[in-house]
Amino acid sequence: MFDETPELPFAELPAALVEEVLERTSDVGQKILDSLNRIDSQRADWRAKLESSNLLCHESDLEYVPIPTACGIDGSYAVERMLATDLVAAAAVAVEGLTPPSEKRHWPDPHHQVVIEVEPHNADTSTIVRALMIGMELSLAVHAPHEVVFLDGSLTTPIIYFNQALNKANEARGLKITNHLLEQISNFLTHYQTVLASKRSDRCWVAVPKYTTRREIGKQLGWPESHDDRGLLSNILSPGEFTQPYPLQSPNQPWHINLAPVSDDDQSEAERAKDHIVRLLEEIYIIYYRPFPWLPALRLEMNRGVVQTPARLASVIHAVKHQCGTAAMMEPYPLYMADRMVKNLSGAIPTFRQVTSQRIAEIYQGDINSVFLSIHGYRSESGR
Repeated sequence: MFDETPELPFAELPAALVEEVLERTSDVGQKILDSLNRIDSQRADWRAKLESSNLLCHESDLEYVPIPTACGIDGSYAVERMLATDLVAAAAVAVEGLTPPSEKRHWPDPHHQVVIEVEPHNADTSTIVRALMIGMELSLAVHAPHEVVFLDGSLTTPIIYFNQALNKANEARGLKITNHLLEQISNFLTHYQTVLASKRSDRCWVAVPKYTTRREIGKQLGWPESHDDRGLLSNILSPGEFTQPYPLQSPNQPWHINLAPVSDDDQSEAERAKDHIVRLLEEIYIIYYRPFPWLPALRLEMNRGVVQTPARLASVIHAVKHQCGTAAMMEPYPLYMADRMVKNLSGAIPTFRQVTSQRIAEIYQGDINSVFLSIHGYRSESGR
């Protein structure tokens, strides 16, 4: 069901191109090998710096807490560019994690939010629908009843995507998804504020970005700029070890959200939420944790109140370890399942288009050829 590897990966490529690529793989492989050898030769020194800076911890240092309930949230969007119009869809999915033996399941099935619209051609459609997707993820995260809620991506991602979309909102007023975003942006910002603050003692919101270039620890310890923290710490940390909480790296420019397109009725509430969000982003701390030998170091982003409360930090670490109990997944189980589900959205859009064309053809009184021509898909865009 989830096999994405084509049976004949080179079938459509020119033979000469394939040969040249294959010839160059030996050079690429040697460069990767050289990089790994450099890491091996300096691993002991880097680990010594980590220990001497009191940044190295072990899960056994934490107090024991019962296995917490957990869920994971991910989103996806797709834009099917057709001849006459665009078919736009975004979805967010929340999946319950492995349930502790002492707990009952909160959700018998995954929860979701979805929007699908037919839109006129517009260059900013992807930017708008991506922000709408992020907003739906935050909404699911806030309403999840679980003790630890995992979010895909960084805690800084929503402010970036919201700002990009709101900067384009006035130019894309003709899109229905723009109206959806502006109608809900105040709620989305309030949800974002709740996630960043993590004030509830019985709830922890934790972001787990798959890809990151951050170097908070590397900068402090003088590690080479050619390697990000996650890459190096995956080779330095032993199973069960994690780094001391460290403040999130601040951007070169202050965080900002353009609220000019927001309606007057929502303006004041949105402004208050924005101010709190900017302040709360200064209270985000990061931890790198490697629960098992088959896993790389996982980057965990959460509020200062979580990492500075021993019981809450222990709950997060315990949840990560409990949800990463198999070598088949490189991230916590509920995030893995949510990711697999939403990945199928872009692949399903052409099928939705075909079903739509069949229904139109059944009732259209004009030339049937114009129906299939108008909704002929010539390009697809997608993202998460």
